[in-house]
Amino acid sequence: MQSKKQTPVKYYIGIDVGSASVRAALVDGFGTVVAHADQPIQVWEPQPDHYEQSSADIWAACCSVTKKVVCGIDASQVRGVGFDATCSLVVVDKQFQPLAVNCEGQNHRNVIMWMDHRAVSQVERINATEHRVLSHVGGVMSVEMQPPKLLWIKENLQESCWEKAGYFFDLPDFLSWKATGVTARSLCTVVCKWTYTSDGGWDDSFWKMIGLEDLVKDKYEKIGNHILSPGESVGKGLTPEAAKDLGLLEGTAVAASLIDAHAGGLGVIGADVKGYNLPCENQPITSRVAMICGTSSCHMGVSETPIFVPGVWGPYFSAMVPGLWLNEGGQSATGKLIDHVVRGHVAFPELQSKAAASAHSIYTYLNSHLDLIKKSLPVGFLTVDLHVWPDFHGNRSPLTDLTLKGMVVGLTLSRGLDELALIYLATIQAIALGTRHILETMQAAGHHINTLFLCGGLSKNPLFVQMHADITGKPVVLSKEVESVLVGAAILGACASGDFASIQEAMAKMGKIGRVVQPTPEHKR
Repeated sequence: MQSKKQTPVKYYIGIDVGSASVRAALVDGFGTVVAHADQPIQVWEPQPDHYEQSSADIWAACCSVTKKVVCGIDASQVRGVGFDATCSLVVVDKQFQPLAVNCEGQNHRNVIMWMDHRAVSQVERINATEHRVLSHVGGVMSVEMQPPKLLWIKENLQESCWEKAGYFFDLPDFLSWKATGVTARSLCTVVCKWTYTSDGGWDDSFWKMIGLEDLVKDKYEKIGNHILSPGESVGKGLTPEAAKDLGLLEGTAVAASLIDAHAGGLGVIGADVKGYNLPCENQPITSRVAMICGTSSCHMGVSETPIFVPGVWGPYFSAMVPGLWLNEGGQSATGKLIDHVVRGHVAFPELQSKAAASAHSIYTYLNSHLDLIKKSLPVGFLTVDLHVWPDFHGNRSPLTDLTLKGMVVGLTLSRGLDELALIYLATIQAIALGTRHILETMQAAGHHINTLFLCGGLSKNPLFVQMHADITGKPVVLSKEVESVLVGAAILGACASGDFASIQEAMAKMGKIGRVVQPTPEHKR
């Protein structure tokens, strides 16, 4: 046999900073996750609705998981690195040292998390201005965006934080700075969370009107005046110090980052669907919605022209897929809500011990328990007189009402495992009905959506997936790799490396379909 010299495999690294952990994946050019590692990160909740993290803790976790996934391969095979993260706010001083975002002066706690709702009065005042930039966030800014948080810092920590601050980063941009030493920001973060517009840039009148004119003075140096498209390479790649920390080579390409949900969208929405008999086959990508469902859920739809959807964020140009406008619906608490309802139920200890005895997760056990009690009717009909309104953490889309609370109608005096299984089912149905509400609002505004692409932790739950198919009446596509968010981050790295001509090409090659779940016609009613 004549031996052919094999070309070494090219790899890309995706690093994803979620709410509670950091994950990394080593991904090949076909989108296969070859190695995967995760590590928890710390969250502080010093008082209700205040959630904080530490950028040093987050970066240390990024380094640790990356070293694990490249263990045993030649670092020269890693062609590019992409980061995604929650849209949390990182504050550092002029020397890039962490600054406390709390009254206790704990400098290591320098991150206000995305889900922090401390800036309620600030966001109310911002919304009362009815400034034109608000038309790009569905007409109403969310407390989870950055301007209200910046205003909160100025009003509550003027001396200790606001005046000393050198830079305010969105977490995805902090990570690309840490890796490259370049303070460039991603178009994704500044457009989606900071009111930057891709055609007009920053709007001086907005910042002056809300009382943050200080940011305008230094030409927006503190919040970013060098903006890159997601997937563009940043600076000269990894600095010597970052390369050593991550176990990679100096100069390895680093991409401009994405927010975590947008990376999930990138990982699934562009997949090749030929041969699956789906309504979106031979249709533009605009007929698809990517749903990223974890702690919270995001609904990403793209369009060729800007569509303004009441109560839905966007349209944002090029914020996820270059050249297309993005609309982003969302539910603030989904995975967190299911957990909250199940763990808070009086029958939870019984569920825990039975699930452990059968060597199943609590959710697998609940799903099979529902099958047991449904008798001849479809499982969805078990909750005919039990209803949940799922806005326990307010409504993000399409009602944009922070003050909404959750509700359960149809409770009885029974408190066993059957009742726990039923309220679990009713909660999942409520979340799926919330998704339908978002999709119907998007369609009424001009979107044409016929297929859902699901990824994230909840997409591993077959009941959650089937209920979304049944309740929306649309087929659900699950990606081959469960870790679509990591694949999305790796797609960024692949793009920055120059190995693919465009993000679209990398999406089609690296996003793979696993299976399709069709709606059950007889459940339609």
